[in-house]
Amino acid sequence: MSPIPSTKTLARFKPSELFRQAGIIGALMMREISTRFGREGLGFAWLVLEPLAFCIGVIILWSATKPAYEHGIRVAAFTMTGYMCVVLFRHQIMYSVSALQANIGLLHHRQIKPVHIFLSRNLLEFAGATIAFMVVYAALLGLGQIELPEDYLLVYLGWMLLGWNGMGLAMVMSGLAMRFEVLERVIQLITYILIPLSGAFSMVAWVPPHLQQAYLFLPLPHCIEMLRAGVFGEFVPTHYDPYYALAWGTSLNILGLLLVAGARDLLDVE
Repeated sequence: MSPIPSTKTLARFKPSELFRQAGIIGALMMREISTRFGREGLGFAWLVLEPLAFCIGVIILWSATKPAYEHGIRVAAFTMTGYMCVVLFRHQIMYSVSALQANIGLLHHRQIKPVHIFLSRNLLEFAGATIAFMVVYAALLGLGQIELPEDYLLVYLGWMLLGWNGMGLAMVMSGLAMRFEVLERVIQLITYILIPLSGAFSMVAWVPPHLQQAYLFLPLPHCIEMLRAGVFGEFVPTHYDPYYALAWGTSLNILGLLLVAGARDLLDVE
């Protein structure tokens, strides 16, 4: 028979503690915006303008070099749904790897833990990529290059699952990079390899049938296929399992939390 939790144990789960943790993360996000983009000029707007500029550039390039339709899908709409996904998970990984080293001074504060720094950076990248996604979508909608989503819920779930898996990947890679220096040097190469494997610029239906199951072993294609199913509807054949992507994302986040839990001991924090 399991012991009954004590009053002290239950007291740890007060709502005030949750608000305190959220306050720490919010303060770190504001600090990150200030230190990365500065207080002058456009400031926070660069968080959105940076991925926005890259996405628009890729759309223009693909539209100029490819036919108007790719497998029956408008090339601008297909490029946007893929590239914005790449921006999200790639920025989550790249900006997380150096997160602790760049904010090592903050760890002198007992209230701030490594997980706070990782969460603040990932939430910031997620917010910036989400706003950029909506802006590009609205622009393409106004130009008649894309229609309103067929299923808004699938779009939201696919995007959220992508961010969930991206955060898990970011924490796992960051935790490993702190333990193995060579990994930190090849993180950028790994993120480039993930681009063709993510399904951002290809659909599962375009993959040879005998390779589709192996391709769907990876979690990222499930998220992007789900998002595209919500945008394009039944007109475009998609293959995804939201529970599989959720299981992968949860496992990666748990593993990532375990890896960064002892990260403070690996850093020179006095």
